[in-house]
Amino acid sequence: MNTRHDAYRSANASTQLQHAVSRSLPAAKVTSTLIISASLMASCQLAMAQNSDDPQIQEMLITERSIENTLPLELARYGADLEIVTEQQIRNHGFVDVAQALEMLVPGLSLTTQAGAFSYVNVAMQGSRSSDILWTVDGVRINNRLYNSTSPADTLPSSMIERTEVLKGSHGLMYGTQAIAGVINVVTRGFSGTPDGQISVGAGSDGLMRVNGYGRGAIGDHKFVGWASRDESDGYEIYDNYQPASQFRKRGYKVDSAGLKYGYDFTPDLSLSVTGIHTEGRIDYPNVSNVSINDRTENIVSAKLDWLPSETAQFYLKSYYHTWDTDYYTPDNPSDYWGYEDKGVNAAAVFKPEGFLEYHVGYDFQTYTGQDDYLLIARQREDVHAVFTQLRSTDDLSEHARFSAGFRRDETGGNSSNTWNVTGVYEFTDTLYVKGMTGTSFMLPSAENLYRIHCPSGSGCTHGNPNLAPEESFAINASVGGLLALAEREIGWQVSVWDRSVDNLITRAPIPAGMPNRPGPEFDNTFINIGEEVEVRGAELLLNGELTSTLSYDLSYTYSQEEVRNTGQQIQDRPPRSYKGALAYSAPSGRFGANVAFKYIGRKSSDVNGFGLQYYGDNHVLDMGAHLYLDRDQQHRLTLRLENLLDEDYASSLGSAVLAGSNPSERFLWQRLAPPRTVHLNYSYNF
Repeated sequence: MNTRHDAYRSANASTQLQHAVSRSLPAAKVTSTLIISASLMASCQLAMAQNSDDPQIQEMLITERSIENTLPLELARYGADLEIVTEQQIRNHGFVDVAQALEMLVPGLSLTTQAGAFSYVNVAMQGSRSSDILWTVDGVRINNRLYNSTSPADTLPSSMIERTEVLKGSHGLMYGTQAIAGVINVVTRGFSGTPDGQISVGAGSDGLMRVNGYGRGAIGDHKFVGWASRDESDGYEIYDNYQPASQFRKRGYKVDSAGLKYGYDFTPDLSLSVTGIHTEGRIDYPNVSNVSINDRTENIVSAKLDWLPSETAQFYLKSYYHTWDTDYYTPDNPSDYWGYEDKGVNAAAVFKPEGFLEYHVGYDFQTYTGQDDYLLIARQREDVHAVFTQLRSTDDLSEHARFSAGFRRDETGGNSSNTWNVTGVYEFTDTLYVKGMTGTSFMLPSAENLYRIHCPSGSGCTHGNPNLAPEESFAINASVGGLLALAEREIGWQVSVWDRSVDNLITRAPIPAGMPNRPGPEFDNTFINIGEEVEVRGAELLLNGELTSTLSYDLSYTYSQEEVRNTGQQIQDRPPRSYKGALAYSAPSGRFGANVAFKYIGRKSSDVNGFGLQYYGDNHVLDMGAHLYLDRDQQHRLTLRLENLLDEDYASSLGSAVLAGSNPSERFLWQRLAPPRTVHLNYSYNF
């Protein structure tokens, strides 16, 4: 067996299950090869891991021994909540980009796209803002530090994904800034000792076109993976109201992406891997009067060295380079540049001496440079140095309990931050466990927060504040879960609660009239740190299982209370309640499958200029999909997806604008609309 590649296979799990994640009962021991059971892989997320003699069980085999690649699994083993979405699930549902998969398949994650596929997203996890979640690709952080609230999901096609890992809760210890409410890590296509590949073409509503493919294999000790894709669409009208003279109303996109991985094992214990990803996109962002266009180029390059000299020591060294360059313009006008460069080094070691404890130590260095000629954010550079350590108990200490504790120190110019984290798991029986996590996280102000000085619209803008302090948070997560036997079927369940407090929350506020050196009249607001503590608390119920040997389900319900202390009011644009679920059918022959996924978007509020408090949300959205293999060898496949099957008309945000030409000035209310019913049809050939 190749010990450094990712693959998927069907097998008997009863003797091979070594490590369970997500809501599964934590396993007793982790070996160098990590196997995750996924008996419900066709449903909306990784299933309850459990032993089974059913030869049809689907397993996700993760044989990577790298410290970086196994980190999410290790954190899950010691008490963190981890959800995994696999390539097979994404393929079965026919999703176009990463955001669509997260939106429908990750329990407890509330996500709405701002303008359909390949657009910015509004995402909340355990009561978070979009800026509270760290995004990474193969462990390389891709968050936009110019604007913390700008999600990086608009250039991540689904065809590049091997799996997506979602860690819930506070993870500042291992991941640094912005991992306040969780981490989303996109794992791209992995190595394989057996040559294989796929070519896919697709079409759909609104001029949707897709072409993608990948191939992988090995020549001697040299391993290769390559992939490429093109996704484009004419788009749909994303507002319900426009200025009368508006000409550009549809929101289209064209995204080209290609990636290449190279791996080489110098010895069985020393390996090198190099990854390069290049993406080009022309992405429209209409408003009610015109359209802004982002022509962008993104590059991610990383090189990683893994050394495992013995069973008691592991070492890891990685360097990365990430650039994002955008020409931003409106039709018939010159472009402005905005972009950034992010590069750094990560080093870590794990020591496992005989005894009750093992030790994880590491160092991170990041240097970030960014500028925006449109908002006049001058070129700024930020260097971050961090050291961290974590102690973990071993099975020699207890067969039923595991715990970890760690500390991190970050130095960023004039700012410093101390982060700590404690986690634990206790298994009462094979069918009942409790786990918990508590700790701190932090988020540095973005360049926009600190340095913005230009107002392109000429009014109503927010000025930067160079005196902002970093946000700091303290969180507690606790869960109880297990397996219930019902009618000869097992139901996986988990109930989780969380409580998070945030100090120095960064928000907008009116500029005081008597403020010294007050910005020009085009600026109404500035960024400030809220003096009061912000409280976020909530609960989550998760259920999954099989109704029959061919029919599986997954359900989740989330309640989240998010308020500024002593106000009793829910923070705007945050739904207090949401739920989602999925039902998946897989024929015994394996040649046909069907799925249904739904979500409830909770009721939200927004204070709209000229209209006061407005409510939106309170919508149900349903997706359906099916796939069919046309031949016995399962090489030729058709996949159909009906996105927003019931054509639910719902908004992702609200706002207002002054009606052009009105005298006296008159405002109108607009809704930014989520995607209408969309048909996706794909054909793929496996080789």
